[in-house]
Amino acid sequence: MDAIELLTQQHDEVKKLFKKYEKLSEGAEAKRQELFEMISDRLSAHASIEEQYFYPAAKTQDTEDLLREAAEEHLSAKRLIADLLDLEPSDEEFDAKMQVLQEQIEHHVEEEEGELFKKVRKLLSKEQLVDLGVQMQQEFEELMDGEPRTQVPAETEHAAPL
Repeated sequence: MDAIELLTQQHDEVKKLFKKYEKLSEGAEAKRQELFEMISDRLSAHASIEEQYFYPAAKTQDTEDLLREAAEEHLSAKRLIADLLDLEPSDEEFDAKMQVLQEQIEHHVEEEEGELFKKVRKLLSKEQLVDLGVQMQQEFEELMDGEPRTQVPAETEHAAPL
């Protein structure tokens, strides 16, 4: 699987988890916590592989502004995740922060899939995208063996460098 296919698949997976979260009934705190952990782990690992591998590989004069914006969007999402880590699902702000996180991620995905990925497909060869995808998949799996969300509070001061 190439890098763009991998990232798109991960976007779709997180969208489905957010949809499940939306459908939860009042008082389902344990399920809210479980879904938050699943979403935040996936987002944390996803952001990490984008920042470490995909963005540097995709950086050109033509993509740099998009990549800087994407890194800032990651920072904003990480700050929300860090806030959520300090809350209980029963807290008044929890659902509101989850809603804002979902909206920010949807916007981020729309820009990546609508603009950035098209530019990167022209920039990198199929072979380069496959090699990058393999590397990113391995790193993602390693990160997911732990609880990548727990690293997020340490990543909320500045956007990741390009």
